Formats: sequence, structure tokens, C-alpha cells
Amino acid sequence: MRHVVHAAQSGTLRAEVTPESAGWQHLAFHLHALADGESFEGHSGDREVALVLLSGDADLEVDDERWSVRGRADVFDGLPHALYVPPGRRYALRARGPVEFALGSAGAEGRLPPRLITPDDVKVEIRGGHNATRQISHVIDPGGAERLLCVEVYTPSGNWSSYPPHKHDVYEAGVEAELDEIYHYRLAPADGWALQRLYTDDRALDEVVVARHGDTVLVREGYHPVVAAPGYDAYYLNLLAGDDPTWDARDEPDLAWVRGQWEGGEARLRLPLRGTSRTR
Repeated sequence: MRHVVHAAQSGTLRAEVTPESAGWQHLAFHLHALADGESFEGHSGDREVALVLLSGDADLEVDDERWSVRGRADVFDGLPHALYVPPGRRYALRARGPVEFALGSAGAEGRLPPRLITPDDVKVEIRGGHNATRQISHVIDPGGAERLLCVEVYTPSGNWSSYPPHKHDVYEAGVEAELDEIYHYRLAPADGWALQRLYTDDRALDEVVVARHGDTVLVREGYHPVVAAPGYDAYYLNLLAGDDPTWDARDEPDLAWVRGQWEGGEARLRLPLRGTSRTR
């Protein structure tokens, strides 16, 4: 199965991932782009939906509830607005100017009400350190949906993210969750790229994919660290879904020691200054 879905450059629907196309149980992902005045309408059916406004201004509806949202210029221009839609609800978006938005969905029972998530609701965390520093913007944490989780991650030029490499493909209470997962990428400048390694303990899967602006990477199993090419800042929308959605994950055993040791050890390689001479 392919690991990367490339975004279409035209049309309303730019990317689509279904449980059937991905070969997993829960998560669906759709990427849409609308021109000024265009509308999108959907029905959640037997699924819960997270609508994340990537860019632009929009009027949002869930049944008879309405919100008018002034969004960001692009994903590098601040925190998001998002809409949580429980099962059995009609929802709609009308664009006021060009708009891009993502939809993540998973089967649910309807235990939670609809709600608008504003930038003030998004908790921001700086994770890691040194050249593995990144920003995590929490859109939907455990308890905020029945099966969905959602964060936005910003990785500065040349930095690593999702590090130490971790996985969540086997359920073990308090240790590891079993989750479907996508990474939807944007780069600044847009001609950049990131690398994402996908690998399992037995190396039956061991691949490196090139993620470009607009690409969506499917993480079906295994560890999945990311590095942004120097000169290019990376963003990814991270949507996950499972029966027991938590942030529990298992670090790659040979690299777990890095957590809390971001600066490296005392013997870390240090290059001499250019032009420095040594006496023999």
C-alpha cells in the first residue's frame, strides 16, 4: 500500500483517505478548497467529524447553530479554528474568500455535543529540545471526542519531530494506544520538503518517504519520526483515531534514552573553529 497521498491542484476535493483505501479501521481524512462564496454541506451519519480550518474566513453551521469565523491567512499564521460535529448532524461551511479546510472522521455513538473550537481553546506545548524542538498545538485531546485526536505540529528548519521515534499500533493500557494516523504537511517556503521514516521493530517495514507541501502521509504501523530540510519550516496536521484514543506511545527502545537528553552527552562531537591551528 502507498504511504503518501498527493494533493490535487484543482477542484474542491483535494485529497481523500478512507478506512478502505488506508487499510485500517477508523480514520477518514478529506481536504477541501473553496473559492469565495462557495459552500460545502455534509452529514456526519454514524461518524464524528473534526473540521479544521486551515486558512480563510468562513460561516459554519451544525444544524441550527451558526458561527462566523475569521480564520488565519495560512497554517503558519496562528492557531486554528475547528468544529466538532457528533454523529447524526448536518453541517455546512460557506467561504468568505478563499478557504481551505480538513475533515477527519471516525465512527462514534454521539455522546458529545457539537462545539466550535477557537484559538483560545487550543493549548500550545513546546516539546523536545535542541534540534528536536517543536511546537504542538492541541486541537482535540483525549476526552474531546469519542475516537478522534487532533494536533497541529510546527517543526523549525532542520529540526526533528515525533522524536524519539514512537509508535502506537498495539493496545496496552497505560503504555501504548492502537491508533490510525495521518500527517498532512505544509512547508514554508512551499517548495521545501521533509523526510519521514516509517519502520517496525523487525524492519519488515523500513522506508523513508519525502513529504512535500500538501502531501498526506499514512502511518499504519511502526515508528514514524520526521525531519525538516534546513531552510524550510514544516507544519503537519496530525489526525488520529482509535477505540481508546490516548497519547500513550512506546518509544523505540534503542533511542528512548534521547528523551530528556536533547543537548547530547559530554562527548558529543564538536567541530573546531575554522582556521584554528593545533600544535603537534
